[in-house]
Amino acid sequence: MLPQTYVADLPERIGTEATVRGWVVTTRSSGKIAFMVLRDGTGYLQCVLGKQETDPETWERFRRAPQETAVAVTGMVREDARSPGGAELSVSAVEILGEAVDFPITPKEHGTAFLFEHRHLWLRSRRQVAIMQIRHEVVQAIRDFFYERHFVLVDTPILTGSIGESAGTLFETPYFDLGTAYLAQTGQLYLEAAAAALGRVYCFGPTFRAEKSKTRRHLTEFWMVEPEMAWYDSDDNMRLQEEFVSYIVGRCLERRAQDLLELERDTAPLERVAPPFHRLSYTEAIRMLQSLGSGIEWGADLGADEETTLASQYDRPVFVYDYPKAVRAFYMKENPADPRTVRNNDCLAPEGYGEIIGGSQREDDHDKLRARIRELGLPEENYAWYLDLRKFGTFVHSGFGLGVERTVAWICGMPHIREAIAFPRMMTKLYP
Repeated sequence: MLPQTYVADLPERIGTEATVRGWVVTTRSSGKIAFMVLRDGTGYLQCVLGKQETDPETWERFRRAPQETAVAVTGMVREDARSPGGAELSVSAVEILGEAVDFPITPKEHGTAFLFEHRHLWLRSRRQVAIMQIRHEVVQAIRDFFYERHFVLVDTPILTGSIGESAGTLFETPYFDLGTAYLAQTGQLYLEAAAAALGRVYCFGPTFRAEKSKTRRHLTEFWMVEPEMAWYDSDDNMRLQEEFVSYIVGRCLERRAQDLLELERDTAPLERVAPPFHRLSYTEAIRMLQSLGSGIEWGADLGADEETTLASQYDRPVFVYDYPKAVRAFYMKENPADPRTVRNNDCLAPEGYGEIIGGSQREDDHDKLRARIRELGLPEENYAWYLDLRKFGTFVHSGFGLGVERTVAWICGMPHIREAIAFPRMMTKLYP
């Protein structure tokens, strides 16, 4: 047997023999010729075998290989513009590496509950492979964007004693003799310390929210990227966000066109994603919603329905900025122009996908921050280190968080966030 060749590399091997190892997607035969579609993780390959060109044993082994059987096929690589990747394999030898008997997920329709119960196997389907490839591209684009702009990656704690967001959405765990620890909702507070050392930083990892929510936009464990920038005010922050989102979408359009086609994604809305994004103050947003028939009043937070209504008015993402202080986190900078509000923003994706980014300028005044911590009844001793940042060389700084799964769901055009991660964790899902 020849050394292994990956499907993605076959166009460079036209006219030579190659061995490919992978899993059977489908087989079919017409009596004199048999076809097998093979998947190896880098692409899909059509393999062709003529009955007159092989022995009976190889012929039967080839045409009867069940779905998801692991095989090694050897043959001549031929150019074929109709085949995925532009090449196909004229098979001369077949080896069964791992049998698959009665694979439970067949081409017929299956219910959502059944598919998620078999998520470990469902991942092999064409649709799921395409989604994971797009997620991979999103993650790589995130890392490249910040690397190219000289941001420094800082790994922040997953176990923490400090609360970054609502205390009601924390996962708690006993922590030796030190009391209660929490699974991190955000790495932001620690990034603010790192920004004073390195200027522009980011963290990227899993985040946990114990929200008792079953909506299509929520997971209990998700991935978030959070940059923090010294000397950026709220306007600088929004400019970076629109560059960032446009970069990610552009990368997927450029490099994952085939996967988007597999998902039957209409890419026209994605092609319009370019700076500048639309900007709308919270107060303007409330007026617009009221003019469109909403009963929302000033001071209320925007829900999914309101976000969808607002985003549907625009052809690309829209920023809603300067929300009321009462519905936002304690660390956000009070707006000098209107102390009822804070210098923050949400970035709303079009097509009904809602918030994909939440960001703000941080409160850099020590006394105002301490007063806000006390006002909310937070344990001040847990934030002594955080207040120190305002005592020793305080500085204007801003940051944001982008949810990877929400972004992937939007780019893929998926109705639910749960397919945007390999093994989703929800209120009702902990298996597999």
